[in-house]
Amino acid sequence: MQLSLIKPQGCATPFLRHLLDFRVYQTRQRSQSCNIACTVIRHRWMKRAPVFCTHITTNKMISTQADKESIDMSKFPVERIRNFSIIAHIDHGKSTLADRLLEITGAITTTDKNKQVLDKLQVERERGITVKAQTASLFYKYQGQTYLLNLIDTPGHVDFSYEVSRSISACQGVLLIVDANQGIQAQTVANFYLAFEAQLTIIPVINKIDLKNADPERVEKQIEKVFDIPTEECIRISAKLGTNVEQVLQEVVKRLPPGVVANIALFGGYLSKGDRIVSAYLGKSYEVNELGLLRPDEHPTDRLYAGQVGYVIAGMKEVKEAQIGDTLYHQKHPVEALPGFKPAKAMVFAGMYPMDQADYSALRSAMEKLTLNDSSVTVQRDSSLALGAGWRLGFLGLLHMEVFNQRLEQEYNASVIVTAPTVPYKAILSSAKLIKEHGKEEITIVNPAQFPDRSVVKEYLEPMVMGTIITPDDYTGKIMSICLNRRGVQKNMVYIDDHRVMMKYLFPLNEIVVDFYDLLKSMSSGYASFDYEDAGYQAAHVIKMDILLNGKPVEELTTIVHKDRAYSAGKAMCERLQDAIPRQMFEIAVQAAIGSKVIARETIKAYKKNVLAKCYGGDITRKMKLLKKQAEGKKKMRYIGTVQVPKDAFINVLKRKDK
Repeated sequence: MQLSLIKPQGCATPFLRHLLDFRVYQTRQRSQSCNIACTVIRHRWMKRAPVFCTHITTNKMISTQADKESIDMSKFPVERIRNFSIIAHIDHGKSTLADRLLEITGAITTTDKNKQVLDKLQVERERGITVKAQTASLFYKYQGQTYLLNLIDTPGHVDFSYEVSRSISACQGVLLIVDANQGIQAQTVANFYLAFEAQLTIIPVINKIDLKNADPERVEKQIEKVFDIPTEECIRISAKLGTNVEQVLQEVVKRLPPGVVANIALFGGYLSKGDRIVSAYLGKSYEVNELGLLRPDEHPTDRLYAGQVGYVIAGMKEVKEAQIGDTLYHQKHPVEALPGFKPAKAMVFAGMYPMDQADYSALRSAMEKLTLNDSSVTVQRDSSLALGAGWRLGFLGLLHMEVFNQRLEQEYNASVIVTAPTVPYKAILSSAKLIKEHGKEEITIVNPAQFPDRSVVKEYLEPMVMGTIITPDDYTGKIMSICLNRRGVQKNMVYIDDHRVMMKYLFPLNEIVVDFYDLLKSMSSGYASFDYEDAGYQAAHVIKMDILLNGKPVEELTTIVHKDRAYSAGKAMCERLQDAIPRQMFEIAVQAAIGSKVIARETIKAYKKNVLAKCYGGDITRKMKLLKKQAEGKKKMRYIGTVQVPKDAFINVLKRKDK
């Protein structure tokens, strides 16, 4: 707002107008005990602003350190506790809504810098995604009563659906966020059914109503048609602007049943610092060194009572000791263990090796620290003739693998080589010797180099997934063609509104794990969404394909392919390796082979010096002698030379360009 005390008339110079240019500002500051609202009048040339009028209001929210220290947890019985998660498709505004809820309840100070407050990892902030489910305890006053609300912000990408499922297991209700512009997407459907199967109260929230192309009426009809939730139960909000966010908190208090369960949940009694507790999973006893709430940072308290949610530090030495879903009880009062969670199931495997074997110990230490807060990663020791000692890691998906690798580089400055990702196959053995060696007839293969020969196997099994695709109907033909090319079998196809289609396909996991999502987004101009869930194993005619560089097999590039597409896959991999591997002083033959049969070949030409440059005419035999000598040198280099495969080639080699 601009305030002119004197209005220049007639021939007033620009200098005079600037001289009489004053500005009025309204500012707000939050101190430890109060809110300060200031009216400031200053000249545009003044560097400091004198305060002319000040309004001071007491901050009654429990947000300051002094207030935190005075929290009496015994005042929050089960009837005034609500546990809920925020679930949605990726980029529908979960973290932004969490920021507004933290501000309204006084857990954090209201500033313009509050963006992704609960996303604490650098990789989360850089990519704008949530990787780890984060919790926060909020205090909210409603109709004269103060309620304890335990919030869990969850990831939206399909790779981290395990985080969503375990968060849902810790709640009595969910906020299902749907973008007012994009509408229902694939992960929206998947997350809804996770909550529905857990019999949780579902509150639909339509976010981003401030966008120009927002159509909340259309989204409400989608929700009613797909999820059978009445339109009047939907809440329209703008998390970015804070519109109607207060109503969300009110509905959480009114609709959600009182609850128990989260990071740690007390089903009875109380837990105090110094108590001895026992893990029902391992039978080990621990002393409680610290316990408290997450608001969203750790806030220690003396006790936690039945129905409350918090964290506990009990001197566990390894991440394996802190099992998700474990039951902890007082050492003197043993109880029967409560039902736990299913362990995370690795869907993608890859080898990880240090760039230099001298860094092996440092990389091992970094991986041990990183897996402390990511127990879904499985780790097995592995070794390679080309890359040395390393590990075989299991991930929830390709994005999970990329995030893990990025965190290693950012948080621990570790440089690693990651091999091409593969999926776990199964083989039913026919050889009595191998059955005796493995102790069972059916084995799981996570490393393609260890794929058993067809002569000792009755049947190979490949992992299958049920994929859900939601797309505008303009792209249906292109997407069906892609799915068919990836050996997909259509199971269902329904219209969720006048222009959007939901299709279900049964896919081999190997066909969609690397680049299917990127291709789907490209074909649909970014409008299609994709989600998948495990669908067991199915018999398949698969074979092992080796990649040879100058006749030497590269174990890290060995892949499992379907027999019908072995030739096309081998030729494509050779072509991509031809582009990825830099030229050397000697010729490199890149070959794809099945057993002893070469099915595809590309050649990387050698750098060649012009040895005839010094010959000015003369006898042809001299020129031929120089060329022959050069060819013999190249041949010798080819036998003793080492081909260096670039780091990015191990992942890029599997990416396909479907037409």
